[in-house]
This record gives sequence, structure tokens and C-alpha cells, in this order.
Amino acid sequence: DAVVQDPPRRSSLGVREGIVSKQGDQMTANDRFKESFTSWFWGSMILATAAHFALLNFWPELTAQDLSTDSGEILVVELPPDVVVPPDPEPITRPAAPVASQVEIDENITISPTTFQDNPVNRLPPPPDSILSSGISDGPIFTPFTVRPDIRNRAEVQRTLTREYPPLLRDAGIGGSVEVWFQIDEEGVVRQTLVKTSSGHEALDRAALKVAGVIEFTPALNRDKRVPVWISLPITFTTR
Repeated sequence: DAVVQDPPRRSSLGVREGIVSKQGDQMTANDRFKESFTSWFWGSMILATAAHFALLNFWPELTAQDLSTDSGEILVVELPPDVVVPPDPEPITRPAAPVASQVEIDENITISPTTFQDNPVNRLPPPPDSILSSGISDGPIFTPFTVRPDIRNRAEVQRTLTREYPPLLRDAGIGGSVEVWFQIDEEGVVRQTLVKTSSGHEALDRAALKVAGVIEFTPALNRDKRVPVWISLPITFTTR
């Protein structure tokens, strides 16, 4: 009978034995390195000890160098005195601008009601000679009118107020009001100006008269007729 044999198998024993032998060689090399390090370490220590002993025995005059430092006297420097910083200056105030006051005058106060019953014709006083000759008096008098004169050039008056305000009083914040009489003819032209109530400052009074000289009015009317009148207006200089 024929006998069937298995194919030869490669044994892994040899492979394992080779690995173990290699590991054994590595461990032996490590041990040899450790042993040689120990011998080198102790040999160097013995050599260093012998060298120091020889130096101290044959050259006893050798000494270590003194590396210490001497500070000596310390020079004290006097610090400069503290500088006192002055406070910040006060901010400069903006120059004041004059403001034209807008005063609403009640017509019932400035014009008394006039009726024929209270003033009959036989009781009216004769007109002054100045009115008969020139149509307007040289001093403030009351003339009946129903439509009060109105300022026509307010923008120009405002510019004149700003220009004529005395600089010293304006910068000092000093203002005032001047009551001025205006003599206005039938065409609304200012014929004369007088100070009715002073502001207490002569410079403001003079400035008010200059402002009054540029004011233009509409004519005053007594019903439908133009009449010459005297009116008073406040000219006020104020600072903002």
C-alpha cells in the first residue's frame, strides 16, 4: 500500500531561538556599557583627587584669588525739588453778542381811547405853533394815531447793534437798556432822537443813539391819514 506523507513543515522554533539570541546579545552590550561607565567614573574621580593632593603638597603657596569687591563711599545725590504744576488757565469766554429785545407794547397802554363825547370840539386846546409851522414839534408830545409805526429794517438794526456795542462793556458782560424818543414825520423818516431813560452807562447811551439813527419806520396813521408822531422804544444791549 502506498503511504501518503505530509509535506515537510517549517518549524518556527529556529526563528524564535534566533530572536532570543539577538535579545541576549543586546542585553550583554548594555551591561558592558554600564560596567565601562562605572570604571571610567571612578577612575576620573581618583585622578582628580590625586591632582588636588599633588597641588596642595608641592605648591602650598597657591591661594585662591580674592574676587570680592569694595563698595567704598556711596555718593548721595540730592534730588531736585518737586515742580509744582500750576493749574490750567480758565477758559476764555466767548465774546458776547448783543441781542435786540423784542418788546410787544400794548396799544391800549400807549394810546388812550379818544372819543368825541369825552373831547368835544369846543373843549379842544389850540395846537402849538410848532405844529402849525412845521407839522411836528421839537419835543415829545402825544399825537393821536391808530396805526403805530413799525420798524422796516430789523436785520440792519441788528447788525448795527452788534457793531456799535462798546467792546469794553461787551467783553465785561455789561449790558443795559436805553429808552429812546423817536421823532417820526409823515413819511416815516426819523427827524430827531433823544434819550428818554438812560442805561446808567454813557457809552451805551451814545451807542443807542447811533443805532436809533439807522432805524427806518413805516408812517403812523390816524385812521387813514399819515401823521407825525413821537414814540419811544427800548434799545437793549445784552450778552449771551
